[in-house]
Amino acid sequence: MKPMFWTAALSLSLASASWAQSPPPVRGYAFETIDPPGSTDTIARGINAQGEVVGRFLDVAGAAHGFLLSNGVFTTIDFPGASRTAANGINARREIVGLHDGHAFLLSRGRFTTFDFPSAAGTAAWGINNAGDVVGSYSEFPDSPARGFLMSRGTFAKVDVPGAVRTSANSINDRDDIVGDYTDSDGVYHGFLLSRGTYMTIDFPAAAGDFATVAYGNNDRGDVVGVYSLIDGGGGFLLRHGRFNTLSFPGSEFTRAFGINVRRWIVGNYFDGSVRHGFLATR
Repeated sequence: MKPMFWTAALSLSLASASWAQSPPPVRGYAFETIDPPGSTDTIARGINAQGEVVGRFLDVAGAAHGFLLSNGVFTTIDFPGASRTAANGINARREIVGLHDGHAFLLSRGRFTTFDFPSAAGTAAWGINNAGDVVGSYSEFPDSPARGFLMSRGTFAKVDVPGAVRTSANSINDRDDIVGDYTDSDGVYHGFLLSRGTYMTIDFPAAAGDFATVAYGNNDRGDVVGVYSLIDGGGGFLLRHGRFNTLSFPGSEFTRAFGINVRRWIVGNYFDGSVRHGFLATR
């Protein structure tokens, strides 16, 4: 990917789309819980083509650790010397991105590399594709709104929805499509897709509240997963071929979908009324 293309694309107008009403629930999925040993709170955040899952969990002392789940085996991921670590994205080469103590990191072949958007007060890496392109968010000052970024071959470019108060770039696929979320002037969250230089808003039908719609993950088929909020509830969603489906872990009070791979396996977390657990949904 050439970062300058994305920099030039930021001045384009925001395009909007209309989606079908009253989305039905997804069908044909089997759900399983993902909780690393000793976890008191789990988020499954990213999944690669092989079905390996990364995320973040809290231990009994409240400390945050990243994790990798591969072939049924959990591996804890802790950035050396950090007080908090979260693993957010993984590609087919098992390159993992995340954040530690306000900085982004890349874990490749067992070696950690930390990086930050130039002059940023804080940086988080949320997603990575198979070319090694990384997307995430940064803050210019400690209390300033987040801005999105793309890092390709060590070069940074801004990803900002035109007119938005804040932007976060959450996932990138191998077609260089980026999904994320932005906040408008009223403080309402919307999802977005950035494809071929054009921004498109993603709004779940009848979404309401400040956190109305957030797009967290996408795959090479063009599918998008995320979270929506309604007046009387909310949950996870799958957007496929322009149509929404709701996604809910059976028996849970609330579900969030964070990542999806090319096999349409989905990861996220759910709240059972007392504790948050990670999950994997397979077809």
